[in-house]
Amino acid sequence: MMDHARDLESVHLATERLLAAVGELDNAAVTDQSRLPGWTRGHVLAHLARNADALVNVLQGRPMYASAADRDADIERDAPRPLDAQLADLRASADRFRAAGAAPADWSRTVELRGGVTDSAARIPFRRWAEVGLHHVDLGIGYELEDLPAEFTRRETDFLAERFAGHADVAPTLLTDGTRTWRTGRAAAEPEVTVTGGAADLLGWLAGRRDGSALTVERGALPALPPL
Repeated sequence: MMDHARDLESVHLATERLLAAVGELDNAAVTDQSRLPGWTRGHVLAHLARNADALVNVLQGRPMYASAADRDADIERDAPRPLDAQLADLRASADRFRAAGAAPADWSRTVELRGGVTDSAARIPFRRWAEVGLHHVDLGIGYELEDLPAEFTRRETDFLAERFAGHADVAPTLLTDGTRTWRTGRAAAEPEVTVTGGAADLLGWLAGRRDGSALTVERGALPALPPL
C-alpha cells in the first residue's frame, strides 16, 4: 500500500538536497553536458521543473502535457537559463507540486500520465521522487546511485522489475543483490538468466544509468532492456 503522505515528504527532502547541490554550481556548469545524451545540466533542471508542473496537472485531472512537442519545446526553451532562474523555477514548481499533494483528494483514484499510461494517484508522489532522485544523479555533480536512500533504491528496483515483467523481448531473469530477489522478463516457469550485483548497480542497469558491467551474469548473457 502506497503511503502518499510519507512519499510527499520524501520528495520534499530529495528536492532540498537537489536544490542545495545545484546551488553550489555556477552559470558555466549549468551549460555543461549532463550524463544524459544530448542534454546539458540545464536541460535536466528544466525537465525537473516542468515535470513537477506536469504532475500537478495529473493530480488535478488535466492532461500531463499539452503534447509531446510542447513538452520538448518547453525544456529547450528553459534549458539555457542562468543558475538563479533555474533554482527559482525548481523551487517554485516543487512548491506547487507539494501544495497539490497536500490538497484533500481521493488517493485511490486512477489518474492518467503520458501516452495513456494510468496509475493510482497514490503512486504519483513516488514517481516524482524517482524523477528527482535519478535526475540528481544524471546531473553528474557528485551525487551517485549509491547515495540514494535505501528505501528508494529498493522500491524503484521493485517498480522497474515489474515494468519489464512479461516483456517479450527480455529473457526470463532472476535478479538478486544477495539479500533480495526479483523476477522480470518473459513469463516462464524458471528464469533463463541470473543477474547478481549490488543494489545500486542493479538499479542503475534497470534504470538505464549503468551498462551492467559490474553485474555477474549466470546461465546466459545480460538481457538487453528496452528504453524506459
